[in-house]
Amino acid sequence: MKKRKLEIVLEKLRGFENPKIELEQYTTPPSLAAFIVATAELNGDLELVVDLGCGTGILAIACSLLGHYSVGVDLDIEALKIARENAVELGVEADFVKTDVSKFQCKKEVTTVMNPPFGIQRKHADRPFLLKAFEISKVIYTVHSAGSSKFVRRLSEEYGFTVTHQWNFSIPLKKTYSFHEKAFKYILVEVFRIEKHEICDAGR
Repeated sequence: MKKRKLEIVLEKLRGFENPKIELEQYTTPPSLAAFIVATAELNGDLELVVDLGCGTGILAIACSLLGHYSVGVDLDIEALKIARENAVELGVEADFVKTDVSKFQCKKEVTTVMNPPFGIQRKHADRPFLLKAFEISKVIYTVHSAGSSKFVRRLSEEYGFTVTHQWNFSIPLKKTYSFHEKAFKYILVEVFRIEKHEICDAGR
């Protein structure tokens, strides 16, 4: 499935019905989700996939649409219910697990795709997501607010990973909470591909 077709399919998915500000719940734009997953597919990174903080499931479902086994992890049971219904609606198989990401366990190394909280409500809210991804992953695709590059690169090196790619985007964010004044606004984000050192070394 080509990226544009994947994006069109993902636009059919339901988003949050009762978004929780303390969890910084925003729906990942289909265009961004399609870019991340299609790029991971082109790089040969998709096989066993985990989406940490999956919300309503867009990244996990996108991976399943491309024929890969995916697991979505989230603390919010309401979001997971929508994620499961989204998967059924599109006829794809994806597992969804209710737990705090810090408690999630995985026996095999995976590729993690995620759009963690940006830390607007709670500083460094994305850190536990990165730490868990370092624990379970060989490759990570992750979305962060603009200006996060130094933090992500430093933490990656501390845990034996290297940022191999960085893409900068301006993405549309729909009005989600009552304090939002506009129907949507554009925000700047950074998308990273991060790889375990031993994989990088093997390719040299």
